[in-house]
Amino acid sequence: MVTFRTERDPLGERQVPSDAYYGIQTLRATENFPISGLRAPADLVTATILIKKAAAEANVAIGRLARDIGDAIVRAADEILGGALREHFVVDVYQAGAGTSHNMNANEVLANRAGELLGQPRGTYTRVHPNDHVNMSQSTNDVFPAATRLALWLGHAGLVGEAIRLSDSIGAKGEEFQTILKTGRTHLQDAVPITLGQEFSGYAACIARGAQDVAHAALQLRELNLGATAVGTGLNAGVEYTTQVIGNLRRATNLDLQPAANLFRITQSMGDVLAYSGAMRRLAVELGKIASDVRLLSMGPRAGLSEITLPAVQPGSSIMPGKVNPSIAEMVNQVCFQVIGCDATIAAACEAGQLELNVMMPVIAWNALHAAHILREAMGAFRTRCIDGLVADPDRCRELLERSTAMATALSPYIGYAATAELAKESVRTGIPIRQLALDRKLLDPERLQQILDPEAMTRPGVVGAPERGASPQGAKVKGPP
Repeated sequence: MVTFRTERDPLGERQVPSDAYYGIQTLRATENFPISGLRAPADLVTATILIKKAAAEANVAIGRLARDIGDAIVRAADEILGGALREHFVVDVYQAGAGTSHNMNANEVLANRAGELLGQPRGTYTRVHPNDHVNMSQSTNDVFPAATRLALWLGHAGLVGEAIRLSDSIGAKGEEFQTILKTGRTHLQDAVPITLGQEFSGYAACIARGAQDVAHAALQLRELNLGATAVGTGLNAGVEYTTQVIGNLRRATNLDLQPAANLFRITQSMGDVLAYSGAMRRLAVELGKIASDVRLLSMGPRAGLSEITLPAVQPGSSIMPGKVNPSIAEMVNQVCFQVIGCDATIAAACEAGQLELNVMMPVIAWNALHAAHILREAMGAFRTRCIDGLVADPDRCRELLERSTAMATALSPYIGYAATAELAKESVRTGIPIRQLALDRKLLDPERLQQILDPEAMTRPGVVGAPERGASPQGAKVKGPP
């Protein structure tokens, strides 16, 4: 049977469940915002509690907070950081502006647990008060943006690390496939030869560059506006507090956290979070394109390209026996769409900031942290359940290459563009290979033709069959045809 306790705030009295560590302001938030059923991400709770712990230690150090109260808050914080009481963070992610409800949820849970450690019944707040003690020297307006930045910073190494591992895995496939010749494709039409390894090396480089962007954007998150309080002036905080609280956080996290160079900028603007989101969007776009390419290259197995085969992870149809779908790549595409959507939301919310504060921070924080989480997990699944087990079909690649008219491109330096185009058209019309048509028309002697239409040679820089070929695509001169 549920029992209740009576709590009071400036708006009156409410009945709070007796076993709840949250209090009346959190209860009001749950009543006001029964929107999504989504709760604060775990990393945001962790970051908020780290800040509250660091603030209590700072306030004790500068003589504002009694040591027994400060020690009790720190003990309560350590319990939450260890995994306890997480179920008492109950405010919906869609809440009042700025994250006041989230901040008070943390204040009340800490106050009730700290008070309990000092012998105080939950809900009385006579020994430890949510506002007077847990929120001392703070405002939602510096705690919430700092927690958002810290939460993203705490998770960025995992995101970047997963991207690098995926890039390495794709790169290893590139090495494995370096000698497999195939048809290149532009505009989804046949193009000049490429190796499957070259194709995959490009994929690996795209993910690596995306990871670099995320790592670079994360550096902007190191600045925290703790001590800014309500509007950036530092009212009720001060330089000594700011120095202490940032130092405490730096020691607790072993991260290179820094006081904001301009408290007003970080209190007003969520632009640094937008930059991080933009870097994640870029990584998602690169990843999504690769997932789509993998789906195209594996399409078949009889009526499509079927140049590669993906691991079978689950049956692909409820009606067609034996059908296997590119399920992991399809999931990756969907995640990438969601990350792009999160970024669009973040951009709109960042622009909606007004004057001294951006009150849209809760939706910014949730979308950024959600995007980071699903992007990281999708890359891990893509690597282990798709890329690592992917195999090539060299015979199929060569078959499609030999049927391609794009190989005629190598003849252009010798017989001219117009004659080459005519040859390609005739090959499409008749089905006769380019090589055979050129032999039949005696355009070049057979040995020379063999050199020029060597598909492996076409995958390197320079004019195929020329006496001297350029050593690199960066400007080495190539002699014209003899």
